[in-house]
Amino acid sequence: MAGGVVYRGRGDNMKGSLSIALPAPPLPPRASRLACLAAATVAFLVGVAVGVTLPLVLTSPPEAPPHSLPRHVQAVEASTESGGGLVVTAPLHTWAPPPVLNSEPNLAASSAASNISEQAPVSSGWTINSTEWLNKDLPLDVAENQVEWGDMGSALLEDEVYWGAAVEEALPRGFPDSEVESWRKLIRRQAVARLQDGCGRMQNRLLTFTNGTRSCCRYRQNHDQIQGEIFSFYLSRLLGLTNVPPSALGVVRAGAWQWAGVGNQLALAQWAEERPVVMTRFVEDLAPAHIPVPLRPTRRRLHPLEVESLDPRDLAGLAELAQWSDLIVFDYLTANLDRVVNNLYNMQWNPGMMEAPAHNLARHVPSGLLVFLDNESGLLHGYRLLDKYETFHASLLNALCVFRRSTADSIKRLVMAKDVGERLKKMFRRHEPDLQDVLPPIPDKSVKILNERLASVHKQISRCERMYRNS
Repeated sequence: MAGGVVYRGRGDNMKGSLSIALPAPPLPPRASRLACLAAATVAFLVGVAVGVTLPLVLTSPPEAPPHSLPRHVQAVEASTESGGGLVVTAPLHTWAPPPVLNSEPNLAASSAASNISEQAPVSSGWTINSTEWLNKDLPLDVAENQVEWGDMGSALLEDEVYWGAAVEEALPRGFPDSEVESWRKLIRRQAVARLQDGCGRMQNRLLTFTNGTRSCCRYRQNHDQIQGEIFSFYLSRLLGLTNVPPSALGVVRAGAWQWAGVGNQLALAQWAEERPVVMTRFVEDLAPAHIPVPLRPTRRRLHPLEVESLDPRDLAGLAELAQWSDLIVFDYLTANLDRVVNNLYNMQWNPGMMEAPAHNLARHVPSGLLVFLDNESGLLHGYRLLDKYETFHASLLNALCVFRRSTADSIKRLVMAKDVGERLKKMFRRHEPDLQDVLPPIPDKSVKILNERLASVHKQISRCERMYRNS
């Protein structure tokens, strides 16, 4: 049929075909077709909008109320009041110092870079926008009070050139007098159970006492390096510096009770009889320590202006800088060649030496203490080489114009009294009464040079005070 749809099927028992004609549906008017098209378009657009927007709304986290933030995230908040200043919620008077070194006598000072942990130094810096800051272990009471940024920054320095209370409170405790005295008693009461390679080059050995305590033991053929090590330690105590590990003298006697169990090991080490040695407490958990950025360039400076440009919230980093100010003073006084001067001298062959870890310096990872290792070149050997290395020593001292007040006060007392030589000799007699015939005291020539260098440090401190207090 014309205008119809024809269906043809084949029956199972039929021959031929069946044709059925159905009428075709009438076509809708033009207006109806347009309306349907418009409705479909609107429905499509609405569906797209709902399909895109609804998942975004449902998956977006709700804004947390301020009280639901962890305490360490609330420690620093950006404020738009009072001109948009930054409010730091870290009370200076409640800031807890880093954990102290283990006071047990079986941890002791390593005197070699080979005994320093190879792990990368832990960064002490953080910023408000960094994820590193979010993971910082801040004190629980850090958010109890609010201190304005400007107030916190000004508290970093006192009298222009001295580290302020906030930095002093953040300093690690180091090795107090009680631990030094405990160490002296321990090494006089314990027999040596084992000698093994370690603690640096040459004939140094890592000792293990019968109770498991370990010590880096320094052996040298000549006396001046043994004198330099022990008298540098004594000087650090006179200055109030607790960064040098506890050290005491011993004497090699294979037949004595203390060494009787390691006679063969003494022979293998080629240690001679009746030789003085320095036994230093072994310290674990040490990492390399790097020279601070302000002290790396040729025109190096650590002055108040450099400190004021630093982040006042980074008390751990500032406490490390304060220890560096003590280190520069200490190494200048002793003319230590084997630390930062080593890096400076080797720049002529390797321009990147100032970015490398400092020689014979380590950082105790749990506490942040800078540990001043291997001071054997101080006071004697270093003094004989001043003509060659004094330029490097002076450049570091001249770069420094921020000091710890306690260190500056100790310098001033020693300069005024002019008795540093007698004090060092008195300490030697008091602490090593049985070794007066084995090791000579500090030479008078070294005492004279030390007094001159004390006066130079005192002059530098006074110069910095005049420069910045009158500015």
